[in-house]
Order: sequence, then C-alpha cells, then structure tokens
Amino acid sequence: MGWVTVAAYAVAAGLAALAGWKNAGGYSEIHRREKWLWVTVAAVMAALCVNKQLDLQSLMTDIGRVIFRHEGWYERRREFQELFVVGVIVGAVFVGCWFTWRFREFWSSHKLLTGGMLFLLTFIVVRAISFHHFDVFISSKVMGVRMNWALELTGILLISGAAIRECRSKPRRAPFRR
Repeated sequence: MGWVTVAAYAVAAGLAALAGWKNAGGYSEIHRREKWLWVTVAAVMAALCVNKQLDLQSLMTDIGRVIFRHEGWYERRREFQELFVVGVIVGAVFVGCWFTWRFREFWSSHKLLTGGMLFLLTFIVVRAISFHHFDVFISSKVMGVRMNWALELTGILLISGAAIRECRSKPRRAPFRR
C-alpha cells in the first residue's frame, strides 16, 4: 500500500503542475499568482512523495536520538519533544494563517483544494506528533482497510480532484482595468 500512496502523491503533484501550467498563459497578476500557488502545491506533493518513499522523518528521529544520547540530553528528551511539538504547531498556525490571508481570493474560489490541503497537512502533522490515541485509531482497520491509508489517500484524492477541476475549467479572464 505504500507504493500506492507514493504513486498517488506523484499523480497529485503532476496534476497540480498541470493546473499551474494551465494558468501560465495569462499575463495578469491573477494568472501569475494562481500559477505559482499551483506550482507550490505541486512542490509540496512532490516533497511528500519523496518523503513517503525515503521515510525521512524516521531518519531525522534517529539522528536526533543519536545526538541527544551523545550530548547527554536523552533523559530530558520529553521536554525537548514538547517544545518541538509546540514550536511546530505555532509555526504551522502562523504560516498557515498568513498564507491563507495573503491568498484569500484564491483559497475562497478553490474550496476543494483548500479542504484537501488542510485535511492532508493536519493528518500528517498529527501523525508525526504521534498522539497515542490517534496512533491506535489510524492502525485500526475498517472492512480490511487501515485508517492510515484511507485518511492519507482521501487528502491526496481531494487535492487531485481540485487539480483536475482546475484543468477542465474554462480559462478565467482577468478583470478589465483601464
């Protein structure tokens, strides 16, 4: 199932890049902004694809564990974990709020993409933080399907659906200005 998820991320990255390419023909500020937002989505999906395959977060965890043992901090690791988690959450909220406010016209007209990105990124952050109850939930199976797969693929499919919708939509014209 890991390979299916990697492939889904790769397809979503490609579709988001195509959506950005669709907007590349316009010269207005709106077209340029939309193009770069779609390219950003494509880059995030590509990075998640690579991470899913290479398991980079486990590598970082192992490196951190080695450093903490070497420096004698391992006994106090829970304090550092709490600070790290709080820092990540505060940083993510700050960047997310700024990004959403800065590009509010785009997000309000791309609700499927907004929902998909929020769903997927929230899932990834909560899974990375590794709350025990959430870990138990995502390890469970419903009708033979692990909840981890279902949740991650749902976010990816929402983003892919938004990109397909963008690719199929009629080109929008920039507002006429004198």
